[in-house]
Amino acid sequence: MKEATRQLFARALDAIEAAEILATNGKIDFAAGRAYYAMFYVAEALLNEKGFQFGKHGNVIAAYGQHFAKTKELDPKFHRWLLTSFDQRQIGDYAFDPDIEIGIVTIMLHQAQEFLEAAKRYLGEE
Repeated sequence: MKEATRQLFARALDAIEAAEILATNGKIDFAAGRAYYAMFYVAEALLNEKGFQFGKHGNVIAAYGQHFAKTKELDPKFHRWLLTSFDQRQIGDYAFDPDIEIGIVTIMLHQAQEFLEAAKRYLGEE
């Protein structure tokens, strides 16, 4: 596994932990953003292993869909989760009154953890 991939996995884990802390302290909108970033880092890590690097979120999400969801190398649900979490992050970061529910963030956190674990298994790291 490439060193950059390991670092991205570490950042994903840090983002999950940060989201949990934020959610526990009532900062739900910001927790949603960190949960999204956890999934984003996992997608980046997987693409990095295939030699791809992108500068924009949309490009990472699209490339992940093309190289992992459409090919079913990993369950396509992870791509759906990535897309949905991106939307929640947008609401949390940019809506005037985002009002994201704790239940949504809890689901996002479980999804981020599952995505990270699946990616590690895929790359033979667990």
